[in-house]
Amino acid sequence: MPCDMSPAVMAQAAKSYGYVIVWMSISITVILFNKWLLAYAGFPFPISLTLWHMFFCSTVGFLCVRVFKFVPSHNLSMADYASRVVPIGLLYALSLWLSNSSYLYLSVSFIQMTKSLMPGLVYFCGIMLKIEELNMYQVCNMVLIAFGVLVCAFGEVNLHPLGLTLQLSALGFEAARLTLVQILIKSKGIAMNPIQSLYYISPACFVCLFIPWVQLESSKVIPLLMEGKVKFPPALLLLNALCAFALNLAVFMLIGKTSALTMNIAGVIKDWLLIWFSFSVFQAPVTMLNLAGYVFCCAGVAVYNYMKLQKMKKLEKKSLSRKITVDLEKNDKRESA
Repeated sequence: MPCDMSPAVMAQAAKSYGYVIVWMSISITVILFNKWLLAYAGFPFPISLTLWHMFFCSTVGFLCVRVFKFVPSHNLSMADYASRVVPIGLLYALSLWLSNSSYLYLSVSFIQMTKSLMPGLVYFCGIMLKIEELNMYQVCNMVLIAFGVLVCAFGEVNLHPLGLTLQLSALGFEAARLTLVQILIKSKGIAMNPIQSLYYISPACFVCLFIPWVQLESSKVIPLLMEGKVKFPPALLLLNALCAFALNLAVFMLIGKTSALTMNIAGVIKDWLLIWFSFSVFQAPVTMLNLAGYVFCCAGVAVYNYMKLQKMKKLEKKSLSRKITVDLEKNDKRESA
């Protein structure tokens, strides 16, 4: 059967798949790298690891924007920075801190299963902040996804209540952050590439994390690093930060060159790969009840993505119809003149 796809379409498809593979590879690497550092390498300091990431990203952002001027600055005033960026930075700091902390108590596979809740949490945050409309079909779908995660929890062999609390809290803060980005940044017409995001948001995250770090981890981490008692070469921390930075770029490239919907669909595949890696690399037990619950979650997420795609198509049709109407009115005015 002859192929109906032109070389240009095939080339574009190959590029899209390439972006997906790059993002999935880097994301899996960062997650497994963090898990190994925090749970197996004798470095159980999630605030310190997150603080280090924010320091590294802040430095790279400053160099790119202010020193080498690779990308322009938005020149936000202090008032705009405090009202628009700091709340997002605070939520991002809490999300990263608690998410990394959960690796001390939960398996990578179970953490990925809980992330199925993210669409529902973002949706309910949108309803509370009045940027989403209440739709009972969507609500029922989100309840079904939550039920699937509950089944996963019942099937988890090493379920730790504190770890579960930390992970669910991290998801809640991340959902609130994504919603605030839409309200405080995008609604004001401020478009940020990944370097600009690092430049503005990473310092706010760093400051928000510094206070708990001083109180909770500084007295343990500084002597450990100064005396060289870590079980791995300190250079691995630099490599870990580079991986986290690369992930920011990969996310931007994937969404910019494809779509957020493509990223959601690819995320499901990535989560299944991480479940397999968690089982094979870290020997984390995965039960049939775990998998059954997660299949249920994936079905719910698939329905969510389908409904989102249909909504996007309707909006696109309305926009096209409006454009055609405007063009016809312009032509009528020209002819009447």
